[in-house]
Amino acid sequence: MKTLAELDQLNLDSDTKTQVTDLVQMLLEQSQKEVRSQQLTIQSLTMELAYLRRIRFGKKSESLSSKQTDLFEETLQSDLAAVNAEIEQIDPSAKTQAKPPRSRSGRQPLPDHLPRIEHRHEPESCQCDQCGHHLVKIGEDISEQLDVEPAKFFVHRHIRPQYACKTCETVFAAPIPPAIIDGGMAAPGLLAWVLTSKYLNHLPLYRLEQIAAREQVTLSRSTMAEWVGRVGVALQPLVDRLKWHLLQGNTTHADETPVAQLDPGKGKTKKSYLWAYRSNDLEPGPRIIVFDYQAGRSGRHAQNFLEDWQGHLMVDDYGGYKALFSEKQTSPCIELACWAHARRKFFDLHKANDSPMAFEALQRIGNLYAIEAEGKNLTIEERQQLRVDKSRPELEALHDWLLQTRVQTANGGGSAKALDYTLKRWASLIRYAQTGHLPIDNNPVENVIRPIAIGKKNWLFTGSERAGQRAAAIQTLFRTAQLNGLNPSAWLEDVLIKLPTWPNSRIDELLPLTSEFIEALTQK
Repeated sequence: MKTLAELDQLNLDSDTKTQVTDLVQMLLEQSQKEVRSQQLTIQSLTMELAYLRRIRFGKKSESLSSKQTDLFEETLQSDLAAVNAEIEQIDPSAKTQAKPPRSRSGRQPLPDHLPRIEHRHEPESCQCDQCGHHLVKIGEDISEQLDVEPAKFFVHRHIRPQYACKTCETVFAAPIPPAIIDGGMAAPGLLAWVLTSKYLNHLPLYRLEQIAAREQVTLSRSTMAEWVGRVGVALQPLVDRLKWHLLQGNTTHADETPVAQLDPGKGKTKKSYLWAYRSNDLEPGPRIIVFDYQAGRSGRHAQNFLEDWQGHLMVDDYGGYKALFSEKQTSPCIELACWAHARRKFFDLHKANDSPMAFEALQRIGNLYAIEAEGKNLTIEERQQLRVDKSRPELEALHDWLLQTRVQTANGGGSAKALDYTLKRWASLIRYAQTGHLPIDNNPVENVIRPIAIGKKNWLFTGSERAGQRAAAIQTLFRTAQLNGLNPSAWLEDVLIKLPTWPNSRIDELLPLTSEFIEALTQK
């Protein structure tokens, strides 16, 4: 190797030469590993891109209805754009190669009837940088971007006067600012509207196409799908950062909900799952919800997400979480059981047959929730004392009553099952009352999942695993913004304006959190 051979020409003692040789060798090996890693990533993305293109152009063999085909087309366009964007991030030289040739012959002009808001971008100086003489205007470079307000489209007209120096024949104009999609006609406001409509309002892209058409604006589904894919890739670092902050907390809520995923070639769907992890509102810190889209409900997905995280995990009685609490784990979590689930067993029993036993259980559990309501606005220390004074005596009395009632209840019936569910999980159910910061139930994460479950009635299924992961990432940002009292659309528009030039070291400042939380994070 030439670099190592050149060391022999240096006048160094043997020990120094050995140390320098080892250091150079280590740096070379590290560089080679990074290159191999990037090559493998590009190879993987290229294979995925080829697969997506094969599905795209072989769609006639798919057994899909017309509506399924429309949604599937949107997913393919978004996935193709996302893969291309990821390849470009790793290897900028592949930018022109990764993008397939477009079939249409140029962009359609923006409608003349839309109002224009002109932005004039003058150079910082009217003097030539080369010789100091005054610049002379010789023309203008005009570009237009389409933007939107709710139910109102308009156009940003960017005018960049061009100036020339007669002495040195140099042309000057204000530079074009970086954008999420270079050269795209969509302004940040329009991109925010498309993503908000699709992921927060659960409107398919063909409906957005129809909305724009009513304003005599042409927005094709394929174009919007490409925007969705590229913006999804650009926002992924914010999602990764939210996950990191979530796992810094001591307590996490977890739950999952099934999602149908289209199975190309079979004309059917298969069951996937959207896993949700939420921060604890009773602890100081940012309010965060992170969604994780996975192909199944296996507990290994929760283990992979949490990795080596240790803390209190609030979950229902689903068996997939049990391995997280096993003593065989290197760093087991501490289980918190949900009183809302325990209460639900008795509620269903009482609703079915007006069971007096179930009614008594509901009354006793209601007392626990009344105490929590009393301590809602207290400090952690004050809430802990309240639980010591009131919750613990209530829990002890409830436990005694459950044991006595179970002895008098025959096995196998609904009453026995409801009682056994609570008694079996008793140690995890009462753990919250030993502190002032642990939650009593898993309702916070269930409340965040519920709007998505309702939205499934509109969009029916996801088009691919990548589409599900993209939806999970964008839902993470939108729902976190809502938890912190922010307007998701306004937040996203602001982020899309800043993100192209924003330093990675300050990425926390772009997160959808309150100003107080952001200030606290940036001071750490």
